[in-house]
Amino acid sequence: MHETASQEAITSLHDLSAIDLIAGFRAKQFSPSEVLEDVLTHVAAWEPHIKALYAYDPDRARMVAAASTERWDKGEPMGALDGVPVTIKDNVATKGQPVPLGAASVKLVPSPVDAPPAARLREAGAVIFSKTTMPDYGMLSSGLSSFHPLTRNPWDLSKNPGGSSAGAGAAGAAGYGPLHLGTDIGGSVRLPACWCGLVALKPSLGRIPVDPPYVGRVAGPMTRTVDDTALMMSVLSKPDRRDGMSLPPDSINWKTLEKSPRKLRLGLMLDLGVGQALEKPVREVAVKAAKAFEAAGAVVTEIDGILTRAMLDGLDDFWRARMWDDLSKLSPEERSKALPYIAQWAERGAKLSGVDVIRGFNMTMAIRAAAAKLFCDLDYVISPVSPVVNFGAELASPINDPEKPFEHICYTVPWNMAENPAVSINGGYDGNGFPIGVQIIGRRFDDIGVLAMAKAFEGLRGAQRPWPSPPKT
Repeated sequence: MHETASQEAITSLHDLSAIDLIAGFRAKQFSPSEVLEDVLTHVAAWEPHIKALYAYDPDRARMVAAASTERWDKGEPMGALDGVPVTIKDNVATKGQPVPLGAASVKLVPSPVDAPPAARLREAGAVIFSKTTMPDYGMLSSGLSSFHPLTRNPWDLSKNPGGSSAGAGAAGAAGYGPLHLGTDIGGSVRLPACWCGLVALKPSLGRIPVDPPYVGRVAGPMTRTVDDTALMMSVLSKPDRRDGMSLPPDSINWKTLEKSPRKLRLGLMLDLGVGQALEKPVREVAVKAAKAFEAAGAVVTEIDGILTRAMLDGLDDFWRARMWDDLSKLSPEERSKALPYIAQWAERGAKLSGVDVIRGFNMTMAIRAAAAKLFCDLDYVISPVSPVVNFGAELASPINDPEKPFEHICYTVPWNMAENPAVSINGGYDGNGFPIGVQIIGRRFDDIGVLAMAKAFEGLRGAQRPWPSPPKT
């Protein structure tokens, strides 16, 4: 494990929240240019060890930060994030840069436009200084990629940061500024947040417009605090007509996070009956979180999971077929460049019948029905994010078996298919000081309520450990 940062280092500019940075800009305590330089210096110390970044462009970021500094000097910020450093995941298109999807098999073609989340961040004045790494096609919960270098976890370089928003998770834990954008179709912002000690929201489907849209796929903020996640949501949730699955514009006040757990009905979801067994330290952290809510006046009841073996296997079949459809369009030479784990997993998709694939897809409807029934009697659900504390940096997944690819996402994937908002927030640590996340799930469209519950938990859980500091060279 790495040494944690001293209390003095935590006051560095790169460690400040976006909320505090904006307040500092307004008070002229420091400028966006000064903040960016501090972040870039910190990146230089960390990046050789964790390899979290792709399309890193400090020179262009300096120009953007300088323009922001001029605006703040005049008292005329252009948006809610003016001057705040931000990273964006590889698969969220940014104008003029290729979108490799973490895969060496993908042709590198510069995007002509920003995708909706990138456009909203840029319009708000964010200083986008880099994109972040991901595994091939976003189909792994790992920092392993055929295109990017291996991304490692700042809390322990021998461990995986998780994925598929691998670089975003590592960058957030390492202190590459306060705001990071990921995507999530089965746990891809929540799992790295869990293993990197961050807050990450998987919003209700359509709350943040994306392009291209897809079943269960969302973009989501990854930050160190709930307030910063809410601040990002106030920007990212603005409408964009390119997403035909987006929700109508809503007048959500993302600053109203006050919510008492008193008398709320909470379900504690522990043993699912499917997937990897729940490790003891993870169970203890989830139970402790539930007890904290109970002590604050919530009514907590232990509940069964909603995912079944048939549901998980059906999703596996559907996604294998979907992945094979993409790979089958490539030449044999191009296909050979994909990560062997992904190619091996997808190949069985070619052998599935049309009925097999439809049955698999229809499991999303079964999951939606089960989730709707569950929330008839509950306000929120508390659960682990991952069943395991951590796994090796070089592995594609905790089990590392393409025939059992999704045993570790059984706590996260149901809420993508059911479209419920779910947040991962650090709940504690194992005996070696490695972070363990807790998940809070709400009813469809109750994104602000889920964040408010996470904010309440921030106050209930007590002090957190200092963030890791760069290895000594």
